[in-house]
Amino acid sequence: MLNKRNLIIVTLLLALAGGAYVTFGGSDKEHHADKHDDEHQDDKHDEDGHEDEHGHGGHDDHAEEGEHTDETKISDAAVKNLNIEVLEVGSAMIQETISVSGRITLNQNTTAQVKARFTGVIRSVLKEPGEVVKAGDTLATVESNDSLQVYAVKSPVAGTIINRTASVGELAADAPLFVVADLSKLWAELFIFSKDGQKLKAGQKVRIQCLDDPVNTESTIALVLPTAEASSQTVVARAVIENTDNHWRSGMNIRADVVLSERRAPLAVKTEAIQRMEGNMVVFVQEEGGTYKAQVIETGMSDSQWTEIKGGLTAGQHYVAKNSFVVKADIGKAGAEHEH
Repeated sequence: MLNKRNLIIVTLLLALAGGAYVTFGGSDKEHHADKHDDEHQDDKHDEDGHEDEHGHGGHDDHAEEGEHTDETKISDAAVKNLNIEVLEVGSAMIQETISVSGRITLNQNTTAQVKARFTGVIRSVLKEPGEVVKAGDTLATVESNDSLQVYAVKSPVAGTIINRTASVGELAADAPLFVVADLSKLWAELFIFSKDGQKLKAGQKVRIQCLDDPVNTESTIALVLPTAEASSQTVVARAVIENTDNHWRSGMNIRADVVLSERRAPLAVKTEAIQRMEGNMVVFVQEEGGTYKAQVIETGMSDSQWTEIKGGLTAGQHYVAKNSFVVKADIGKAGAEHEH
């Protein structure tokens, strides 16, 4: 029978043969603990590689630790919740434009300054600003100083009362008593720098956006005035805006893109789809299994809506056209996780 001392020796030898660590001073013990923790983290990492609650898949299949990743997985549910739009690469009309500022004004061709026919005292006022009138409606009555007869002041056009200066008992003379305007058609006056004035001409398409409200429309340039404003040295171009829904109001500040030329590009993507990663322009291509991959592209002509693709994509590929920054952020998150 082994004595106590021999038993201890045998136990120690068996322990060493089995890979255990016998330490003095603690350094080897810490090494063993680190190894154990690393193994534990690896096991946990394997177990947690499923999709998280936002529908984003684990990134272990894409890159090893320390390697760069340029793709990510996003579930169909997350795509819907994040309002990610996917379109096919195809042809599109690319436009060369210049961007200008401007304002909405009344259409002077359908606006009337209503005056009294004869000087006299205003006896009644029948209409107020904001009221809609028909051509021939009586707006006020005036007693003529010459004949002492009361006559009606009528609207010569159909439209809306924009302004009223008439008041009972006041003298009606040369100043307008009312301003009546047809608001169904307004003018967009565009201010063009002199250097660009020669580029604009009647008939060119123009996209108009209100600066203060989410209102936009399309029209064509009706005319370009032959003179420049002395104070700003700008040329004024004018377009007619259809305003049957009354979204546009005189005095609104606007921005407009005037189309100088346009041509059809065989391959194009939405301009907002393009992101920059590591110095390259990329779009995110949808692949099988909910994978979205960054694809480096070569671009050509571009406008605010479409960008021509000269390399990197083929017709029919599916790409993220809207909210592409969400995919970029998810790929960046994956890369940061792998660096750690």
